[in-house]
Amino acid sequence: MLELNAEPLTPEAFAPFGEVIDTRGSDYFHINAGRTRRYHDLAKVEILGEGARTLINLFVSQPIALPLELDFLERHPLGSQAFMPLHGERFIVVVAPPGEKIEPSEVRAFVTDGRQGVNYRAGTWHAIQSVLDREGEFLVIDRGGEGNNCEEYPLKLRVTCDAQ
Repeated sequence: MLELNAEPLTPEAFAPFGEVIDTRGSDYFHINAGRTRRYHDLAKVEILGEGARTLINLFVSQPIALPLELDFLERHPLGSQAFMPLHGERFIVVVAPPGEKIEPSEVRAFVTDGRQGVNYRAGTWHAIQSVLDREGEFLVIDRGGEGNNCEEYPLKLRVTCDAQ
């Protein structure tokens, strides 16, 4: 079983897997007669395949217990998938680079601070939604349309988190 300790999520550490969605430190411009700051283009939405479309969803996830034990990672080869917490929910992010198989030495675990979201690049292996502390509500943007856009890879993992 692969043992990981979730490290704090940073844009630099997460860059091989996608983007961290976070307004802190991001550029913005004013809209709506100056009453709204627009943080523009925080992540790249990837939608591949004829007839594909962007989906905007809400996920409500039950909290997990630590250590988090997993039997597989999944990926979406035809599009990116973004998760943004709506109420300050922290969550565990487990990822591995795209490819036909997963090298255990390349698997990483992160913990968000509740204001951060993530955008998994198309094909990036990742764990199922794993919210900490309390039920979580997430805005999720991903791909809809024809084609198999969810694959699973068996892998036994145990994730701990020192940042409780």
